[in-house]
Formats: sequence, structure tokens, C-alpha cells
Amino acid sequence: MFKNLFKRNKEEKTSSSNHYIQPLEGKLLSIADVPDPVFSQKMMGDGIAVDPSNGVLVAPADGQIMNVFPTKHALSMTDNNGREILIHVGLDTVALKGEGFTTFVKDGDKVKQGQKLMEIDFDEIKSKVPSIITPMVFTNLGENEKVVVEGNEIKIG
Repeated sequence: MFKNLFKRNKEEKTSSSNHYIQPLEGKLLSIADVPDPVFSQKMMGDGIAVDPSNGVLVAPADGQIMNVFPTKHALSMTDNNGREILIHVGLDTVALKGEGFTTFVKDGDKVKQGQKLMEIDFDEIKSKVPSIITPMVFTNLGENEKVVVEGNEIKIG
């Protein structure tokens, strides 16, 4: 279903909190490919993007939901290693005021990797926004850390 994509360090012991999965099924993209400079120029942090093929958004890691935006177009979470993750569904989707989004979590909820967080009706919203490409950004990476896309695998190094 979803691929394990991220590793903090190749030598680190594997556990679900050290590996991340795509938040949506679809084509994995570099953050530089997001058609918005806030994301593509990494102003909010490094990460990845997905050109989604379905509308089920899942938790990329075990952790806690920090904020489900009132307009439901984005959410932030902290994984069990303290990494802060922002998932922003599409571009300019804030203007939809929640239309096309159904959330299944709320602020403070503990979540497990792969748990359904949200459903998005991309057929309904894609004609109303510039893009449905969905960035997933790590907002608190260390000074020398970056996200590297190698084929279908993403590593933090």
C-alpha cells in the first residue's frame, strides 16, 4: 500500500518511529517540484511532495497531532522522535474553507503510522485550486540535515 520511505540514519536501529511513509498514495516528488516558492525554496523546511492518486491521507509516522487547521487543508504533527511534520494538502486550498475535506483526528490525538487522518475529494477540489500536489515538510530539521529523494526512497541525512 504505502512504502517505507524515510530513514534518519542507515546505522540506526529500525523502529516505526525512525521510518516514514508517504502520507498519500501517488507519485513521489522532490520538494523543489512544488509549484509554490514557500515550499520549493524550503522556506518552511525540507521535505517531499506527492502528486496524489487517491484521497486518503495517512500518518507518516507514529506521533501526536499538534494542529488540524480549521479549514482542514493542512495538519501538523510531531513524531515520537520530536520531528515536526507539516502536511499541506494542495496549494491555495485554504480558500476552500474545508470543502472537500473530512478529518478523522483532532489536536492532541496520538496516531500510529498508516492511520487514516483525512479524506480529500480531489475530484471535487482540483478544478478550484492551482494544484493538488501535497507537500510534507519537516519544519525542525537540524542544521546539517536535509531530505534527499533517491528514486522512490527518501532519507534524512
